[in-house]
Amino acid sequence: MGWLGVAETELFVKSVSILVFFRFDFCAIDSEKRPSENLGQVLFGERIEPSPYKFEFKKKVDCKPVCTKSYNTNKPEDKAHLDFLKKGMLLNYQHHWIVDNMPVTWCYDVEDGQKFCNPGFPIGCYVTEAGRPKDACVVNSDFNDKDTFYVFNHVDITIHYHVVENEAAGARLVAAKMEPKRWASRWDYILESMPHTNIQWFSIMNSLVIVLFLSGMVAMIMLRTLHKDIARYNQMDSVVSLEDAQEEFGWKLVHGDVFRPPRKGMLLSVFLGSGTQIFIMIFVTLFFACLGFLSPANRGALMTCAVVLWVLLGTPAGYVAARFYKSFGGEKWKTNVLLTCFLCPGVVFADFFVMNLILWGEGSSAAMPFGTLVAILALWFCISVPLTFIGAYFGFKKTGIEHPVRTNQIPRQIPEQSFYTRSLPGIVMGGILPFGCIFIQLFFILNSIWSHQMYYMFGFLFLVFIILVITCSEATILLCYFHLCAEDYHWQWRSFLTSGFTAVYFLVYAIHYFFSKLQITGLASTILYFGYTMIMALIFFLFTGR
Repeated sequence: MGWLGVAETELFVKSVSILVFFRFDFCAIDSEKRPSENLGQVLFGERIEPSPYKFEFKKKVDCKPVCTKSYNTNKPEDKAHLDFLKKGMLLNYQHHWIVDNMPVTWCYDVEDGQKFCNPGFPIGCYVTEAGRPKDACVVNSDFNDKDTFYVFNHVDITIHYHVVENEAAGARLVAAKMEPKRWASRWDYILESMPHTNIQWFSIMNSLVIVLFLSGMVAMIMLRTLHKDIARYNQMDSVVSLEDAQEEFGWKLVHGDVFRPPRKGMLLSVFLGSGTQIFIMIFVTLFFACLGFLSPANRGALMTCAVVLWVLLGTPAGYVAARFYKSFGGEKWKTNVLLTCFLCPGVVFADFFVMNLILWGEGSSAAMPFGTLVAILALWFCISVPLTFIGAYFGFKKTGIEHPVRTNQIPRQIPEQSFYTRSLPGIVMGGILPFGCIFIQLFFILNSIWSHQMYYMFGFLFLVFIILVITCSEATILLCYFHLCAEDYHWQWRSFLTSGFTAVYFLVYAIHYFFSKLQITGLASTILYFGYTMIMALIFFLFTGR
């Protein structure tokens, strides 16, 4: 017996509130138990429900009714059901079905005679009073009656399978497409039909070449400049006075102040610890994704892997925060550990909890159950926090970082800075280059999150991740060198914020994406979009700043 699962009915573009399939009063089934979801599926709002559509494998069935619904608009309950269904069609809600862990796709012709297969299909569509078809009504000229709602209540499900060789009665479902595919490549027809795939390949390669070239230029400038300055210092005649040398070369003037503890060193050390935790989490997650362990077929695995890694990486977070805080001369080690444990994770959880309350209020199936919230808190408090304390213990126990020069007792006066050597212009300029190497990938990642397109190019994403790390490092080193040449020795926060400012560009791009690519109109969905975007921006800020 074939089993058809209804994952959920999701909003495609006009909202981010996910509703369960039966919320629209479609045919329901009460006899089967819901399959369980992993943590990643719950976080992404994937609620799989048993489907009323039943069929036998390798058996053709024609015109089989599932159920019959009748409504009387004079009854308030029936009218409410119809109004809710109409609202769903106006907002372009999508069915998302699963057969044998394969998404049921809606394939239709697009430009150049190619087929686009969308992992989902609308519940219906609407033709306006002016006779203009909206959303899915444009694909069929029969939908032409003015001011009319069309419910897609007739479904033709075509299943293709690949017969397994050397097995007596074995076959594997592989696709819902015109020609059969082998088991190993059964996802290819969906992934290859994603829009802009060819453009993505070209754009990514072009971006990587540009970023590699710019990174090489930054490294070459740094190496040649520093080598030249040091060589000139070494070649100085002993008769030349120190004052003359200081007048000519500014960066070495601040050698007695460059290791002076920064302002708000406690907060900086906490950010560095949390950033290290996020950096390792992203690196390992992308590495596993490149190996194929986190493919689209393994639902929820990507988010589950990321959360588990974050929980287990409390030790390096505590260690790094403690080491830097100790090197800054800090003594409030308890406060440092507690802030590392709760500051950044607490902000993310508070934001997430508010978003969850909004989803609860909207009646969305994406709202996280209370038990899952308790489980996340248990992972945080019972595993991550103790591991952070362990890391901080070893960090504080270890000998502090020894500076190569002694710090002057009296801080050196910083001369008046030009516009380009001031903090804000340097920080703003520092985030441009790192953002330049990710904005193409960012477009497709946002598409996968908000427009429900599948993202599978983890190999390219991992390469972009490595280049982003290199670019952030080199841009920060270059700008810090220029600021030291201007005799401004407050470099610690500036180095963190220079690359961390990339998150601001990410936020600006997300705002642009919201207004240019999405059609979200509801207040709740708008708050949800920007609430989740702020979480991503904070994570990106800590990662790039680190």
